Amino acid sequence: MKRPGALTDLIQELKRLPGIGQKTAERLSFFIMRGEKLRAEKLSAAVMAVKEKIVLCSECHGITERNPCDICTDEKRDRGLVCVVEEPYDVYVLENVGEFKGVYHVLMGVISPLDGIGPAELTLDGLKARVDTGNVREIIVATNPDLEGESTATYIARLLKGSGVKLSRIARGVPVGGDIEYADTVTLQKALEGRTEITP
Repeated sequence: MKRPGALTDLIQELKRLPGIGQKTAERLSFFIMRGEKLRAEKLSAAVMAVKEKIVLCSECHGITERNPCDICTDEKRDRGLVCVVEEPYDVYVLENVGEFKGVYHVLMGVISPLDGIGPAELTLDGLKARVDTGNVREIIVATNPDLEGESTATYIARLLKGSGVKLSRIARGVPVGGDIEYADTVTLQKALEGRTEITP
């Protein structure tokens, strides 16, 4: 039996979302169809509000409804400490930890030649400009520990060489609760490199 066109269109649009396959898109579509009209209207309004109200912060390139964002305008933040992340979502992940008291710089991706993304497609010029002001004392590179993330971290190190700014990388290694026997060799190598002193 052929599905109604409106339902098919909804399934196709939901399948465009990351992590949503055919079966999940179908389940979500039928859930929306069977639900109250008000719920569908609220969902639609929330999606449109995100597109209309959310902008990129002119300082850190994170997402915000007010430019500059709340983090960049927070007087309690340490502006000399800048954490570089790949995507705006990463800011929220790190903020949920509640430990970082500096500010952020979002690259809006990573260097990935296979995907046609080079340094010019990222916000690296903005990062260099922030460092050139002389107000930054340390850059923490928090890109993912994959090939693209490592390549981007290396590029940032070359870009900022000679700037006098301390450059650090977030630690990588065996996760809390993980077993050494299941860790791959690269993870173990990074864990050994990032070892810290145990104090009694």
